[in-house]
Amino acid sequence: MASTSRTPTGRGRGRGGRGDGSSSLPPPPSTLSLIIEEFFIVVYEDPLVKKALPKKFADYLDGQEPAKVYLRAADCGPRLWTVEVLFDGQGRMYLDKGWENFAIAHGVDFGCFVHFKYEGDDVLTVKVFDGTMCRKYYYSDDDDTDDESDDDVKPCIHPL
Repeated sequence: MASTSRTPTGRGRGRGGRGDGSSSLPPPPSTLSLIIEEFFIVVYEDPLVKKALPKKFADYLDGQEPAKVYLRAADCGPRLWTVEVLFDGQGRMYLDKGWENFAIAHGVDFGCFVHFKYEGDDVLTVKVFDGTMCRKYYYSDDDDTDDESDDDVKPCIHPL
């Protein structure tokens, strides 16, 4: 008995979807490069002590572990806050010295969600959401300059 091959019809084309051998879907996750550019943390412990960042983000930086990062508050001017970074040897990354000043100036408190977007060059843009899940908006104080010491905490001013 001779075997016959069947060509696909409009149904059951599998993952390709077009029936022409090309794929309309992205490749499976195992073949995609890992790109982590946005993440958040929930503040459920003292908001002023070092903060652990997601392990997946630390893994993304593997081999390029910065000694410090620069935080830029969204909607709070061009100022960059220098924050030292600690790695614990077990793949965890922490925001350490400098985080307290940033947290005070931007009203980070218990129950806040802090959203980070990695901009490259060790810069993270930060948005703070309060416990009601609403974003805190700030504007920059005119006297705030980039050459200020991080020890001189000058808060962003919450609009009325």
